[in-house]
Amino acid sequence: MAASPNDSHLSFDQCWELLAASIVGRLALVVDGRPEIFPVNFVLERRTIVFRTAAGTKLWASAKQQPTAFEIDGYDPQAAEAWSVVVRGTTTLIEDPAELSAVDVLNLEPWEPGTKRHYVRLSPLTLTGRRFRVAAPDVWNTRLHDERRASFE
Repeated sequence: MAASPNDSHLSFDQCWELLAASIVGRLALVVDGRPEIFPVNFVLERRTIVFRTAAGTKLWASAKQQPTAFEIDGYDPQAAEAWSVVVRGTTTLIEDPAELSAVDVLNLEPWEPGTKRHYVRLSPLTLTGRRFRVAAPDVWNTRLHDERRASFE
């Protein structure tokens, strides 16, 4: 797919800066042969992404060390620009006591009630990002969009 003239690729360092400034992202895993996406809060530790989870789907899928994707995005209304960062890599459970201690001091607290004792590390293999200008809202009101909206009313 060709990049739009409004697209701007983000550098490696720009991607890490946006990741460091974010606290929630979407984790994409393959579960029972199907893609699943989970919102997770996270921290960065040694150029990796770390999140906590309870026993269950995310833990089970993460323990398999299969390809994983992670995505964050944002929007700057003053600049009318949006951005997206995608990380592709593999996940591993953090079980080494020294590593657990290093991550534990980062105060990664679960947002959702319940015990989330397991730490998972996503180690990036690729890191990509882009920034783009957002079309003015009047551009969104195309004939097809209007016809679809009318069919739901």
